[in-house]
Amino acid sequence: MQKVFFTQSVGETSAHGETPKAPPVKERMQVPHQRLPRWIKITPTRTPEYERVKGIIKRRGLHSVCQEAACPNIRECFGEGTATFMILGKYCTRTCNFCDVLKGQPQGLDEDEPARLADTVAELGLKQVVITSVTRDDLPDGGASIFARTIELLRRQDKNVKVEFLVPDFGGKFESLKIVLDSGVDVLAHNVETVGRLYKRVRGAAKLDRSLRMLRLASDYTPRPVIKTGFMVGLGETYDELVELMHQIYAAGVDIVT
Repeated sequence: MQKVFFTQSVGETSAHGETPKAPPVKERMQVPHQRLPRWIKITPTRTPEYERVKGIIKRRGLHSVCQEAACPNIRECFGEGTATFMILGKYCTRTCNFCDVLKGQPQGLDEDEPARLADTVAELGLKQVVITSVTRDDLPDGGASIFARTIELLRRQDKNVKVEFLVPDFGGKFESLKIVLDSGVDVLAHNVETVGRLYKRVRGAAKLDRSLRMLRLASDYTPRPVIKTGFMVGLGETYDELVELMHQIYAAGVDIVT
């Protein structure tokens, strides 16, 4: 089995008090250098389909996380006629250090956004839709009602459309999460993003325990959608911390991890 090593500050220890060490230089030198596979390289081309999707989103006055979060894969997704939509405006009330979405105080709530998004999905001919949002701590329900309204209008356009919501933590308010779960969403995603030790530096106002609790509540709920979460690596976490995080995710009843 190949060993996996994670970057770590000098003198920093793992969750179990052990300081991971890289293999000796001589051993590392024996591993043949491998080029990255061709498919991992991005070709910066602007295809007609890319321009079409970008134009539709702009014309409808919508936002995509592909654009707002500066995703490097935007040309691939737009080029294939799809996008991950971002609702509740473009200003996030949280200040997570890893995220490129604009931070600030949102100006009101766009009540017409769900209708425009539903029309956009119909125009693009999508049969599966992924929708995320900024965090709106300024709203009593965190924007949960807009998620519910969005799927309602999507299903009016196409009753068979599959919908995945990537939701914020709603400040830990189960009533807000319940609104989303009752909407009939097919996949409910909420990302834990990183290991507990790094939360203050990486996620600011978020809390790992809160996110895990939201996932557990969603997993125990009826009707139960597919439960999904995701996290990043390469932020200074250790191997042991990642293993611990995956155990926590499993205990929360998560079905899919990315």
